[in-house]
Amino acid sequence: MLPGLLLTLREGLEVALIVGLLLASLKKLGYADRARTVWLGAGSAALLSLVVAVGLAAAGAELEGLSEALYEGVTLLLAAVVLTWMIFWMQRQGRSTSRELEAQVSRAIVDERGRGLFLVAFVAVLREGVELALFMTAAAVGSSAQLTWVGGLLGGMLAAVAGYALFASTARLDVRRFFQVTGIILLIFAAGLVARGIHEFVEIGWLPALMDNVWNTASMLSDQSALGQVAGSLLGYRSSPSLAEVISYIGYLAVVLFLLGWTSRAHLRAPQRA
Repeated sequence: MLPGLLLTLREGLEVALIVGLLLASLKKLGYADRARTVWLGAGSAALLSLVVAVGLAAAGAELEGLSEALYEGVTLLLAAVVLTWMIFWMQRQGRSTSRELEAQVSRAIVDERGRGLFLVAFVAVLREGVELALFMTAAAVGSSAQLTWVGGLLGGMLAAVAGYALFASTARLDVRRFFQVTGIILLIFAAGLVARGIHEFVEIGWLPALMDNVWNTASMLSDQSALGQVAGSLLGYRSSPSLAEVISYIGYLAVVLFLLGWTSRAHLRAPQRA
């Protein structure tokens, strides 16, 4: 349940930030009366995202044996790819998100019928919603799907409350810091997704294990225990992983951290060259 709650809270809060920034931009530009179009676009995107989530869950539930393992492995690795892209996007765009949204709103309000503004809200929220649908599907692999979705529902409710409290008060959220902190959480979660995806392919014989049971910590934390399932969904924990899983986990973290550091240094050097 905890992975679903954390994922939905994080993505839900980002959706709240996006909608809030769009509404704030409208108010700043003197078009607060068009707020309904933003809500319509955001609501339509949320509904479509829910349809995608139900479709992904239903597709996985119909599979068995080799097909199920293959579906789960591909879903886990695809979710890891999307998460990795998100991490780099947040590092690159976190500072200018509000300015970009305001620029999009400025261009969209020229359309008297509101189609442009609707699309700005729809596309921005749909991206987050489809990502969340994929992440929730991946988080449910190897754990209780029901508890994962219950946690997602609770996370969504908390995000809605937090978003309302944020914009109804004078509180200010440091968007850049928010992206940095959640980026660390997403990085660890993505490493776990990669390792779990590799495990699925090892299970069906598509990849070599290299070595079975590099260690065994089942006596301390069993995969079947409640805490073990949370650690498995959130961190990719397995009490007796293969060497292929360990290498993929550590290798992913090493490569992504190196690239993040390299791109960060390149960004800091850019103003100096200009």
